[in-house]
Amino acid sequence: MTETELSGRSIVITGASAGIGAATARRVASAGANVVLAARRKERLEELADEIEAEYGVTALVQPTDVTDSDAVGALIGAAAEHLGGVDGVVANAGVGRGAEVAEMSDEQYRTMMSVNVDGAFFTAREAIPHLVDSGGDLVFVGSFAGQYPRPGNPVYAATKWWVRGFARSLSAQEPDVGVTVVNPAEVRSEFGSKDEPPASERWGPDEASSPDEVADAIAFALGQAGSTVAQVDLYRDGKMGDEFF
Repeated sequence: MTETELSGRSIVITGASAGIGAATARRVASAGANVVLAARRKERLEELADEIEAEYGVTALVQPTDVTDSDAVGALIGAAAEHLGGVDGVVANAGVGRGAEVAEMSDEQYRTMMSVNVDGAFFTAREAIPHLVDSGGDLVFVGSFAGQYPRPGNPVYAATKWWVRGFARSLSAQEPDVGVTVVNPAEVRSEFGSKDEPPASERWGPDEASSPDEVADAIAFALGQAGSTVAQVDLYRDGKMGDEFF
């Protein structure tokens, strides 16, 4: 991918306050894209926006957003279109893990994962699609290897990612004018994790899991494919992409 493929494009990123989302914002901004940063933590978004604008000379718009609120997601996409003149790419990255053992999982833990990981992905796609059809843009979902292979450590989290993978791949057939991709990392050294366990950055070493930057490279790859037919990108534990794009 060359720098010019993303230069001047407007990219919306959910879950942008840390981890994969923040790394993706930096990666596409380094290629000249303007970014809309969405998450619930406004202060973190503002710090990241200041950093990006100072470092790369692009526009970084802050839009605090709870992806479980469909009106808030509508406002996010609307703000991107209004302030940046359109929407060229959307990265549906927001996701959470809660609890683990099904027999011990609370209603709140279950509903939080379903609402953020499933409803949030749906609301983001629904609001973005009309704009992406107009721009011939790209929609990238951050899935997980847990969405393709059994994950006994947290079956409910895995189920949400199976949903994301199935939704993304079916949506790619329904919307031929939009490039739809699902990026499936394995373990990633980030803040992500259940409230009941240490974050992934503390549980995995450099040789055991991908870095957020490696996942961001895969997302940028997908966003940079004009007229993309890429539907799935898998990343293995060493951060390398799989040999096949299905």
